[in-house]
Amino acid sequence: MNWKIRHEGSPEHVELPLDEIRQGLVDGAWATTDEVMGPGDTEWVPIEAHPVLEEFAAELEPPPPRTYDDETHLDMTALIDVCLVLLVFFILTTTVMAMQTWVEAPNPEEKDKKAPVRVVTQEQVDAQMIVCEAKMEGGEPVVLVEDKPFDPDRLTGEFRARVRASNKTTLLLKHERKVPHDVVVKIIAAAREAGMDKVNVQVP
Repeated sequence: MNWKIRHEGSPEHVELPLDEIRQGLVDGAWATTDEVMGPGDTEWVPIEAHPVLEEFAAELEPPPPRTYDDETHLDMTALIDVCLVLLVFFILTTTVMAMQTWVEAPNPEEKDKKAPVRVVTQEQVDAQMIVCEAKMEGGEPVVLVEDKPFDPDRLTGEFRARVRASNKTTLLLKHERKVPHDVVVKIIAAAREAGMDKVNVQVP
């Protein structure tokens, strides 16, 4: 004997044997919320609520949830591009700021009354100044502090120790013109960090 079955709320229905309705539920052709009307029934009843089919419907595994495209996905490409641009900008800015640090040695050929060349004696040097010399040997810069070689990157500690030992706060810097400018800048910066208040540059 056939049963009437329809999709939930549909005005159209089909007539099928009870076994085909059960098989349709297993195959997914029908949902447990679809409605049936058995022989002798006067009203449409959801399959999951019909006394004949409710136990069978309860044993069926629920259908897998539908998957949708993730609309919350964030495209990181633009953010990475912006970060790279900012990184390049900061690198260039730091480089330019480092290049702006410069030292101008006095030129004896220029007659500038406002900044005359200072002449000091050897006695003044021995009593008041720490002597540092930068020169080129074998194509490489060599830094000497009181005639002892030191790494230009480690001058701060050496200068600080000599300032504490001798109370001398003036640096006399001698350097050849071929010495790279960044080496001269490192020497002067190390002297400032060590607490020296004056840096005298001897005219090459």
